[in-house]
Formats: sequence, structure tokens, C-alpha cells
Amino acid sequence: MFTIKRKINFFDCDPAGIIFYSRIFEFCHSAYEEMISSFQIKENYWKNYDYVVPIIHSESEYVKPIKYGDEITINVQVSQLRDSSFELTYTIKKEKVLCSHAKTVHVFVDKKSWKKKEMYKDLKDGLKKHVI
Repeated sequence: MFTIKRKINFFDCDPAGIIFYSRIFEFCHSAYEEMISSFQIKENYWKNYDYVVPIIHSESEYVKPIKYGDEITINVQVSQLRDSSFELTYTIKKEKVLCSHAKTVHVFVDKKSWKKKEMYKDLKDGLKKHVI
């Protein structure tokens, strides 16, 4: 499991004073980015000439409100790992209380042909460390 913490800013909230629903995906993506950076892979995962890794599915459920000033913990786990795709599961907690959970599915794609390709070993090895 990979974990980050984040404090909720005023601009993260809607007029009701709770986070705007789409912010959950921003928080999750931020945790995903930090997790990938922790792998210290050779190539630049985010900007390279060989591949892209689009999200092909995402979902979230909101259990408890998250408000301005709250500090949240975002846990990321790899719930599925295949040759050319992976699924990440996120839990978002405030003071150990579940507030939201989300899931994203990513596929490793050749940048020129836009066809699935096998992910590089060092990336797969990094993801394996966080498999549920």
C-alpha cells in the first residue's frame, strides 16, 4: 500500500463547504503520481515517446463528507495487475474514518499504434510491491 496525506483547501470545496465531487479523482491521481515516482523507473513515465497509460475506467463512492481544513489520508493499492493493464483502488480517510473510495483502471498503450502493449518490467515490478 502506498500512502499520502493532503490538507483540504478552500478551493477544493463547493458552496456547501464540502469537497467538490470531482476533487476525489484529483486527490487519487496525485497519490498515483507520487506512487509511480517512488518506483524510480528509468524512462519518464509521464512524458516519453513509446507509450501512454490512459485511464479507461474510473468510479468513486462518497461515504462521509470531507470539508475545508480536513486532513485526509489517501491509500493506493494495486487490485489487479496484468501484462498490459492494472487497476488501482484508493481509500480516502479522515482520522481513520472512511470518507470515500475509488477505483481507476489503466492500460499500457503504444503511442504510435494506440494498441495495448506489455508494460515494462521495472514498472510492473514497482506495481507488484503494492498488490493487495
